[in-house]
Amino acid sequence: MTLRIGNFSGFYGDRFDAPREMLTGGEVDVLTGDYLAELTMLILARDRLKDPSAGYARTFLRQLEETLGLAHERGVRIVTNAGGLNPAGLADAVRALAARLGVPVRVAHVEGDDLTARYPGALAAHAYLGGAGIAECLRAGADVVVTGRVTDAALVTGPAAAHFGWTATDHDRLAGAVVAGHVLECGTQATGGNYAFFRDSGGLRRPGFPLAELHADGSCVITKHPGTGGRVDVGTVTAQLLYETGGARYAGPDVTARLDIVRLSQDGPDRVRVEGVRGEAPPPTLKVGLNRLGGFRNEVVFVLTGLDIEAKADLVKEQMGEALAKSPPAGVRWELARTDRPDAGTEETASALLRLVVRDPSQEAVGRVLSGAAIELALASYPGFHVLAPPGKGSPYGVFEDVYVPQGDVDHVAVLHDGRRVTVDAPHDTAVLDDVPPPALPEPLPPGPARRAPLGLVAGARSGDKGGNANVGVWVRSDDAWRWLAHALTVERFRELIPEARELPVTRHVLPRLRALNFLVEGILGEGVAAQARFDPQAKALGEWLRSRHLDIPEALL
Repeated sequence: MTLRIGNFSGFYGDRFDAPREMLTGGEVDVLTGDYLAELTMLILARDRLKDPSAGYARTFLRQLEETLGLAHERGVRIVTNAGGLNPAGLADAVRALAARLGVPVRVAHVEGDDLTARYPGALAAHAYLGGAGIAECLRAGADVVVTGRVTDAALVTGPAAAHFGWTATDHDRLAGAVVAGHVLECGTQATGGNYAFFRDSGGLRRPGFPLAELHADGSCVITKHPGTGGRVDVGTVTAQLLYETGGARYAGPDVTARLDIVRLSQDGPDRVRVEGVRGEAPPPTLKVGLNRLGGFRNEVVFVLTGLDIEAKADLVKEQMGEALAKSPPAGVRWELARTDRPDAGTEETASALLRLVVRDPSQEAVGRVLSGAAIELALASYPGFHVLAPPGKGSPYGVFEDVYVPQGDVDHVAVLHDGRRVTVDAPHDTAVLDDVPPPALPEPLPPGPARRAPLGLVAGARSGDKGGNANVGVWVRSDDAWRWLAHALTVERFRELIPEARELPVTRHVLPRLRALNFLVEGILGEGVAAQARFDPQAKALGEWLRSRHLDIPEALL
């Protein structure tokens, strides 16, 4: 017995017509839509400040207007976290839409994740719930299930548990569903999107969305509808497995999945078999994501053209420093991006960018103070003075942090389509999360000639954010390359290649079955994506930067 679960959204703003593509492109039993991220919760919280009835992903309603009848005709259930901060409000809106369209669907929702009242000063504080509430809704006959903040994988564990009759102690089976859910959650990232070896991905212009053929034992096959773009192979699935993860244990409210035991194998064109997953009892606590306003920020980018780039940068820093000293913002950060080239054929390629970012609890301190100081330099600074855009009055920025509460402290409730409220009990079987002992490394490659070359010629990478931390997963595609990578890319070498990480805690996790290393860099993103602490605030390209760095690579691998 196989359950086919597809994905139609990896974030708020993903491809609008994906639900129709998934409904018409092939067989599917359940469609899942993931709309939430740390930044999305902040955006929805700000929406709710303006309109108390808001707080959910309105795009989902527009997508559903075009596809609800089709889903009903084909017997496809829909599970989504588009409810955001207001799952009950979205569930009511879906019912109103269905009534207007004349489509008889049963709509349920999950609530209890909202803990904002417990954290004064937070715009949004939401616990990451598991899939048990979703399962209750589906067992009761719901056609559409709307949730708030659940783990991304819960959109798959819930339907799987309901379909196969799993219980909370079916850890291995639930862990298999968690792995399937983690692969599906970011949509086309599993079918060649954002893939390090994208030139091998074939038809990447419009990759299809992924689906999992899930079996009763928790194993699955990751695939996509026939004729859609992109590709599904061991590499694309490995890349997504490493995305935004840490060590060998991948913890969630339903189960802790062991990523170091996962086995991947090609099962035919665009088919990857995922098996051997083992699960352990979940941790006794739930993660709670807190979003609050951190203050105000402003920025100005000075364009430095031609000769004497460093001297021009020093001059404007000195001039701006004197002006800002009269009423100094709490935070001042300069970054010089040497995008210029010598003897350039265009003015743009002859120019470097000097970025100034200021932060302060007061909007006044980052508004008029900065704009006045920058504008007054227009005729009194370096030759060729101009900026990309004049600074504004300053805008609020958000700060993210996570805290943990006992699972039993959260009122996890499934609100069924007939209005009944079912309390979801916290798991009785839990285990405190510990690190897995480091596995043995493979035998190193024998000595031989090496050449200075980019790491990316032999290794792929994918990186992402978790609050103020970033992870970089690095993998290779052959056993010999693994024998080299496991010994060559140490924490010390990583810090050499990524200078930003030299003073930060860096942890290396070894995943031999994936031929992969996963590096967790703590604090590199400051207070989270909304605080925009660095050029790439979500660390999306950190892995590609690492791949571009040069080191000595055995010629046998090149």
